[in-house]
Amino acid sequence: MAKEDAEPDDDTEDEDGEEGGKNKGGLKKKLLFIGLPVLVVLLLGTAAALMFLGGDKESADAEHATVAGEEGHEGAEGDAHGAPAPVFYELPPIYANIVDDEGETAVLKLVVLLEVKDEETVAKIEPVLPRIVDRYQGFLRELRMEDVKGSAGYYRLKLELLRRVNQAVAPVHVNDLTIDTLLVN
Repeated sequence: MAKEDAEPDDDTEDEDGEEGGKNKGGLKKKLLFIGLPVLVVLLLGTAAALMFLGGDKESADAEHATVAGEEGHEGAEGDAHGAPAPVFYELPPIYANIVDDEGETAVLKLVVLLEVKDEETVAKIEPVLPRIVDRYQGFLRELRMEDVKGSAGYYRLKLELLRRVNQAVAPVHVNDLTIDTLLVN
């Protein structure tokens, strides 16, 4: 009987040894499944804190602008405050047929404001207004709906319209362009 008692003890020791192995394996799994995500979260939190608390970009830009502004006032006093406000000239609404995603036509309405430096430039632009409208019509009729979608499409459209108006009024320069209305029906 002593031998029978000894055998189960050996078995329990083997089981304990296996259970001990399972506990060690279980501990490793716990470290991997709990400890690793905690470590990742801590690292991400530290990185986020460093980004947000590392430096205030707005205050740094404001300080830079103040220093640059002070230097600019020493050199040329009237340039910063004496610059005239830009003049905006509104083009008449332009309508064009464009093709939508399904191959059907849609009507695009576009109202554009041109930014120029003074009223004299507006007087030079008005006689060539039919040329501007013609350039815009030819360009807009070739557009597809996906060309106008999203902020990137809007930005590319604006750049292309500005390029075409500057070509149409060649000796005169248009500084910028504002799309007042962009409607697709």
